[in-house]
Amino acid sequence: MMKFDILTIFPDIFDSYFNETILKRAQSKKLVSIHIHDIRKATADKHHKVDDRPYGGGPGMVLKINPIYKTLKKIRQKKISKIILLDPAGKQFDHDRAKKYALLDQMTFICGRYEGIDARVEKIIDEKVSIGPYVLSGGELPAMVIIEAVSRLIPGVLGHKDSALDDSFSRGKDYVEFPQYTRPEKFNKWAVPKVLLSGDHKKIAKWREEQVKKAKSRRGKNV
Repeated sequence: MMKFDILTIFPDIFDSYFNETILKRAQSKKLVSIHIHDIRKATADKHHKVDDRPYGGGPGMVLKINPIYKTLKKIRQKKISKIILLDPAGKQFDHDRAKKYALLDQMTFICGRYEGIDARVEKIIDEKVSIGPYVLSGGELPAMVIIEAVSRLIPGVLGHKDSALDDSFSRGKDYVEFPQYTRPEKFNKWAVPKVLLSGDHKKIAKWREEQVKKAKSRRGKNV
């Protein structure tokens, strides 16, 4: 079972997402377990203060190292695990990285907020990871993105054994998924391609390959 641990100051953000979709099924099948840790509970003062002004001056507040360190100490780390700091300056998360993470037994995510986290956090993490070249208000959304992407690659999580294989990027960075159609056969004068209704699997496979090539060509022009 893959174990995901998330350190955050907004634990309620995750409730709806992790209790719906494939992640709910994955947890009920005991293929993954997700644990949310509110770092405010690791503070000693009555106001549960987790941030303070930055040394040297500057705008905003910085998350303190103390509650993060204390929370990590309480989390039992499996042998094959990684502690990830979600940071826009980190390594770019992509499908290849998701495949590597899917081989782990445990992933622990530290979600930043405000102007960031006390830089000493780098002493207790394994990697800094980003989901893209842009800035978000915190690490909670990136944590959800990575957890779903990794969970999809764990055997048994998806309903069909070929679902993950047919996803875009699963066959390599240059692979694009072919178009999919379902009922009704016609809608607003838009019809399903006849080849998909033919029952001829060779023709269908060839059509799908052609669609993938066209999509790759369009994507190349848009880059």
